[in-house]
Amino acid sequence: MQRNSIPRVRAHGDAFSIGVALGRATAAGFRERVMRTEEYNALSGRWCGSDYLKALESAARASYPRYVREIEGIAVGAEQDFDSVFLWNCRGDLRLPEHVSPTTKAIAATGCTSLLVPAQQGRPAVVAHNDDGAAEFNGACVWVDAEPDDGLNWSSFMYPAMLPGHTFGANGAGLVQTVNNISSHDLKVGVPRQIICRAILDAKGMDDAVEILRRKDRASGYHHNLGEAATGRLVSVEAPASGCAVREVDTARAHANHLIFEEFRSLDQKITLSSRNRQQTADRLIAEGALDVGSEGVLFDETAPIYRVDRDCDDKIETLATGIFELFEDRVEWQVHATPKERKTLCGTIAVR
Repeated sequence: MQRNSIPRVRAHGDAFSIGVALGRATAAGFRERVMRTEEYNALSGRWCGSDYLKALESAARASYPRYVREIEGIAVGAEQDFDSVFLWNCRGDLRLPEHVSPTTKAIAATGCTSLLVPAQQGRPAVVAHNDDGAAEFNGACVWVDAEPDDGLNWSSFMYPAMLPGHTFGANGAGLVQTVNNISSHDLKVGVPRQIICRAILDAKGMDDAVEILRRKDRASGYHHNLGEAATGRLVSVEAPASGCAVREVDTARAHANHLIFEEFRSLDQKITLSSRNRQQTADRLIAEGALDVGSEGVLFDETAPIYRVDRDCDDKIETLATGIFELFEDRVEWQVHATPKERKTLCGTIAVR
């Protein structure tokens, strides 16, 4: 199978203009990949036009109208109606109908693997991440460099027609974010989690980002890895809809796509076998010193596997890209690997403003 080429897209202007550019860049992916999936069609059939989806939209517009405007631009650029694109941006806030296939349920419960590695012995702090998704999205994602009229510049990996932020990226304040899916069962009406992730791309620093995640009106949630270049501070945050737990990180740690903090021990969630295996394997590899050769020593593991490609895993997905962010006081140096054999497909530096 041909691997992800990861086109690089540059966008600038107001929120709507940026959205239009992103919609145009991912229009084919949305039309030919997303809209043909059972997941999208099941969600559309169940929720499009519903009062629940309208309530999510109202919550998003009330709290973050600029990001809804960005979605409006994405819809125009992709030549799709707003409702279809907004629904796609709420995929994690909506329950799938019971009749969907086990494979689609597994894909919806899937996630990624992230590492937080504090600075040590002259090495900068590192935030690293495998972004895993449905095989249909392989080759349909892009890397975005945005220069908004208002706010900080930012860069992020982006799925077709979906707000950037929920994958891996960084901004001009030197804030890095990588995100892991969680499948907790505490969904409620509130601000969609894609909107929350996008808001963090505009955060002015770590404290600002954590404050966003502490909002009590979130519709659902993710696990967030955050790094701040100026201070070298690393934070791991589990933020389902019903709570938020923050851990300052002073030793290397990994996180797959299920809740592991004590605060959420009793919260009902789906844990795939793959997620459990990746968490255990990453913890073991870190203890064995695999990080001595860099984050790739863990993220490219093929035993669990942590790095996944066209395998018969229980959640039926692939690693679409790997992002590595090194945090220096005045900058973030980043690189994106398309595959273990196609390293540094993209790279760059974001100066801290």
